[in-house]
Amino acid sequence: MQRQTTKKWIEKKSDIEDSVDKYVLIVCAHSDDQVFGPGGTIAKYSKEGIRVKTIIFSYGEMSHFWLKPRISIEMRVKEAVEADKMLGGDGVNFLGLTEGKFKEEFKQKNIGRAITSFIAEYKPIRILTHSPTDLHPDHKDVYELVNGITQKCHYDGKLYTFNVWDNMLNFGKTDYPKMYVDITNTFDKKLKALKIFKSQWMALLALTWSVYLKAFINGINCDKKYAEVFYLIK
Repeated sequence: MQRQTTKKWIEKKSDIEDSVDKYVLIVCAHSDDQVFGPGGTIAKYSKEGIRVKTIIFSYGEMSHFWLKPRISIEMRVKEAVEADKMLGGDGVNFLGLTEGKFKEEFKQKNIGRAITSFIAEYKPIRILTHSPTDLHPDHKDVYELVNGITQKCHYDGKLYTFNVWDNMLNFGKTDYPKMYVDITNTFDKKLKALKIFKSQWMALLALTWSVYLKAFINGINCDKKYAEVFYLIK
């Protein structure tokens, strides 16, 4: 697929209005990334009749090393499922990989085949995943692995990326075309979904201010109140 020639554009409803009963796939590293990143877009798509599936690489149990893994996993899965319901998503699937070992376990557990089968079954019109410029190493690994899968399986939809942990000194600088999604009417749902992740209070403290800032700046850039931005990879 050829890259979009326009450097930036605002997504219109007509871009996806023929996609009722079709899917958008979110692939992320941790159980809250899909809300910190494209949470407003998930709610918007769901409201417009697009079914949004989410694949999460890890359970994130290492964030609570003082708890038994089973307890931590149950807690994080419950939060992710509740947040998905808040946004109107169509379900969350965990791959159960260990944080920091995505590439190693990806091969060992043949995860590429599982994701390829998922793509073949649901035929998502878009895949949204982490950006290669994200500061978190797990996020970068997910991007590389997902990008590799889409190439190997000749995925014919569009692959977009989003940032969670931004380098604010390099904010917005990329050669990839930008797609702005107006989330003015769903930003409140994103905030409500984030509050569900009570176990991730440290991440909420560190990132909530940037959620507001990015939504506001992206909104200014596309003449909306709030917006999320995605980068078209293919």
